[in-house]
Amino acid sequence: MQVVSLRRLLCPVSSLLFLAATLPAQQNPTQQTAPLQTSDAFRWVSFHAQQDQNIVAWVTRSLQIDPWTAIREIGVKYDAALVITSLRSTPQSLPADDTFTVWSASLTGHLVAPILTGVNLRLFDWQRFADGASEDLAALYDNCRNCSAETYFTAFYYDFAHHMWAARWIDSAQGGGQGAPVWNSNTSSEPGWTQIYAVLAEGDGHVELCTWNHFDYGKQKPATDVLYRYDRDPFSGLDRTAALSGEEADQMKLRLCRAQDAVEGLARGQDSALCDALVNPRTERHPVTTPPANNRGRSVPPGSHG
Repeated sequence: MQVVSLRRLLCPVSSLLFLAATLPAQQNPTQQTAPLQTSDAFRWVSFHAQQDQNIVAWVTRSLQIDPWTAIREIGVKYDAALVITSLRSTPQSLPADDTFTVWSASLTGHLVAPILTGVNLRLFDWQRFADGASEDLAALYDNCRNCSAETYFTAFYYDFAHHMWAARWIDSAQGGGQGAPVWNSNTSSEPGWTQIYAVLAEGDGHVELCTWNHFDYGKQKPATDVLYRYDRDPFSGLDRTAALSGEEADQMKLRLCRAQDAVEGLARGQDSALCDALVNPRTERHPVTTPPANNRGRSVPPGSHG
């Protein structure tokens, strides 16, 4: 059963009508040559502020038919809200066992759309994934709790073309609808599996996510390296995923392990033995086999008087 305070639910109908009348009109994306920066247009709603009660009531009413226990956060940009809800399976369940869902909710109509669901959502600072583009809200989340969880990275952004919120690198066609995989807790099947990732800052002001999975098979066969880069195409604005190889991959391995330009909190695996060997190579000492200079190929046995 949904739990919402009376303060949120008992909002007069007139307030809802006022909200619809005072929200900014939807903007034509074809006329947008320079979108406002996120810091100027986005804000988190305060559940205790009187001026935000209209938005809280509007979102609550929009989500009435969907499964959730509590609304945790509401962020507003233009005519859409980024909403985070939690779902508790039973009243006796621990809060740590809650699942979350991120929604896009229209503020001009009661249309809502789920973006993704998981556990242990961690929001980070706003990041720019293409030069000249608007900033996105970076996030990590897991696919399950009390299990060998997989961790995914994504970023929430306002979709100007559809007037709604969406998430980066979500491939719903694959059935999972998850972000970019960055960590897997189940490494038992691959004992030589090393994972490294980081969100790295580029010189032109944007960032990119890079991942490296190294599989060491010992003497069975040569090791395998799988490296990916996640960013946005600066011309089309579409999400990009590129496999790295050759010299580009070698340079990225060193950069990932050094992590000098990594975004705080968005890097892991740099303390691995693989990174240590790459960043701090040790010179192998070989035994000296060259005979001394005064050695003429003769030896005298102990105790002899030759």
